[in-house]
Amino acid sequence: MRRVAEGVYSLGGVRDGINAYLVEDVLVDARTKWAARTLVGALGGHDVAAHALTHVHPDHQGASAAICERLDVPYWVPAPEVETAESGAVYDSMPASPIGWLQQRLWVGPGHPVDRRLRGGDEVAGFEVIETPGHSEGHVSFWRESDGTLVLGDVLVNMHLLTTRPGLHEPPGVFTSDRHRNRESARTVADLDPDTVLFGHGPPLYDGQEFVAFVADLD
Repeated sequence: MRRVAEGVYSLGGVRDGINAYLVEDVLVDARTKWAARTLVGALGGHDVAAHALTHVHPDHQGASAAICERLDVPYWVPAPEVETAESGAVYDSMPASPIGWLQQRLWVGPGHPVDRRLRGGDEVAGFEVIETPGHSEGHVSFWRESDGTLVLGDVLVNMHLLTTRPGLHEPPGVFTSDRHRNRESARTVADLDPDTVLFGHGPPLYDGQEFVAFVADLD
């Protein structure tokens, strides 16, 4: 676990390939089901009040049920994706593809009852919920205006997902429900003019203008 912003700690995997964050006392995202033991161990000694998701995809939801059960914390999920979170049928909500089917079998964890439906304007650990649909139907990001910190999720990624080389990219189309809406969401968060951007995949970006410029160049 390492500090990446004020009150925010990364619990990322190898080379920040799949990230989760402890945001004050809320765990945001939970990687794959194989990360459950690692995440629970890393959170030992920390007061965790809740577990929230940016979106219900296999590499964000995988350890969610285990986290909620072992830490006895409530589950907070974007409102449009509650049914998916509770059923665990994540692949049904994603674009059909062989790799998505494999992720359902290998990475997805069981469904778990949702305690809070997240909507735009809600507050989570001092961050505002921003609705950023496109990569998934109900995708959300978390924004703290006081210091310009954005927990982005997968609106963009900051690494090449095959080589793991750092750099800004759009998420792969094979995992993105609506590319046009996702670009609109990227513009929405770029308009916030963030200073620090924390991604679902890839290292933190501390040059907000690089993020804004990348979004401005999207077709």
